Formats: sequence, structure tokens, C-alpha cells
Amino acid sequence: MSLTLELSGWLGTAALLLAYALVSTRRLPGDSPRYQALNLVGGALVLVNSFYHGAMPSVAVNAFWIAIAVFALGRVWLARRRTA
Repeated sequence: MSLTLELSGWLGTAALLLAYALVSTRRLPGDSPRYQALNLVGGALVLVNSFYHGAMPSVAVNAFWIAIAVFALGRVWLARRRTA
């Protein structure tokens, strides 16, 4: 179980860094569903790892990170629904 939790932290960190790199190099727009999905998954994985290690400030940051990604994905979903 410990190895799984450690891997989740590393995978989550990789997802967050990949998302940042893709937006910074203009390969993904900041409001794209793929960017927000990377943030959502990455934040969730890092949150799990942080909680396991008792790093509550990191848990809080990642909880907000997830909330922002969910909000952004909701806006994309609503915008697509309105145009359909």
C-alpha cells in the first residue's frame, strides 16, 4: 500500500508539471478540458499522497486545485451544452 501511495504522489506531480509545461509552451490552452483534467487528476493523486504523509497544507492546496479544475471543467461542459 505504501508503494502505491508513493507512486500516486509521483504520478500526480508529473501530471501537474506536464499540464504546466503544456500551457507554458502554448501546446494546450488554459481553458481546455485536457489541461483541466490533468490538473484534476494530478491534484487528486498528490492530495492522497499528502494526506497519507500528514502534510495538511499540501492537502489544502490540492483540494483547492481540484475544486478549480472541477469548476473550469463545469464551465466547459456548460458552454458546450449551450452551443449544442
